[in-house]
Parts: sequence; structure tokens; C-alpha cells
Amino acid sequence: MLLVDGNDRVLLFRGFDPARPHHRFWFTPGGGLDSDESFAVGAARELAEETGLRLAPEELGAPVWDEVTEYPFDGQWYRQRQEFFLVRVRSWEVDTGGFDQVERDSIDDHRWWEVGELESTDERVYPKDLATLLRRLLPQGPALGGSLPAGGGGLSGLASGGALASDGGAGGVVPGSRVAGGGGSGGLASGGGLVVGDGAGAAASDGGLAAGDGAGVAEAPC
Repeated sequence: MLLVDGNDRVLLFRGFDPARPHHRFWFTPGGGLDSDESFAVGAARELAEETGLRLAPEELGAPVWDEVTEYPFDGQWYRQRQEFFLVRVRSWEVDTGGFDQVERDSIDDHRWWEVGELESTDERVYPKDLATLLRRLLPQGPALGGSLPAGGGGLSGLASGGALASDGGAGGVVPGSRVAGGGGSGGLASGGGLVVGDGAGAAASDGGLAAGDGAGVAEAPC
């Protein structure tokens, strides 16, 4: 999930690989699909669990980007196709109270990043081309003004896909964008999230943790 505030800053979490505790990295919110979930439903659920922001799946809009990535995690190697969604709010006070135990044990920080910071940082950020992606997706200059309402107080006037929402009334959302995921089973995490599935075998992306069956290419909205 690309959650972007009114200053064009993207929310990232900081986590680590249990097999390499000093290998820390920043990643976007997100996670794997539960059984029979669509990408939009899974993304909306993960967003609520990891940030406290609750949106209806249809408010996430259309895809913005997809990729297939391979990564090591906890001594194993995985391959996963990822789907992203873009949602904009003027501001949001992140609530991580919905983290599961794996997330609580493996994520130690979160912050909002400017695109320029992503381009110049020496820290690990996943997906690796996040800054380039945001430069393409976001409008020039900060997305400020009366048309982008404040977050933290419900769903009034959210925007997705880089569009600006009107600030009158609950649920005022401008449809926008997301990103694509692929085939495979078991709730595996995206490059930007953590999830615990119901299959055997632990798995994770470069930017998250998961448990699933590890078969095929994992599906993951983020």
C-alpha cells in the first residue's frame, strides 16, 4: 500500500529479517491474501490492521504498478508477485494496534518519507524503485489545499491514485490506483508488509514477514 500524505510523503515501516537481525529495511504497508480474498479486499484489510485507516475495497481504485520479486527470508528463498494500491490523505496518525505478534516482534519504527529522502538515503528501502515510482505517480509539488481533507477522523474526503478528494461528507473518495499480484496460494507477505497465513512454511518478502505454503508465486496486495 502506497499511503501518501498531503506533503507527498509516503508511509514506511522499518523491519528486519530474523535470520539477519542487523539487516534492517524500510517497506510499505501491506500483506498477503487470506483465502478467497481479492487484492482490493486484502489491501483494505491490511491497511486497517497496520495503520488504523479503514477504507472500503472499492475506494482503493485501479492498479498503479506490479512486479515479481525474489528474496531471501529467515534462511529460505521465495518468489512473489506484488500488487500495490495508492491512497492519499492530508495527514494520518498511524495506529499499529492491529499488528499481529510477528509484526510486533519484527517492526520497530515507522515514519513518513519524502521522495527526495528516498532518493538520497543509504538505508535499505523496498521496493527498491519506490522513489522512481512515486516521481511518476505523484503530481508535481505538494498535494495541499482545501480539496485534500485531514486523516485521522474517518473516511471523509480521501483520495486514491494521486487524485484530490473533495472534503465534504463521509466517504468522499476519489478513485485512483493500485498495483498487481499473481498466482499462488498461502497468505504470503508483499514486499511491503507482513502477514501470517494458514499453510506450512514461513515466508516473507524483502520487506515483510509471512507464513504460507510457499507454492508458486505468492499473491500480495500492498
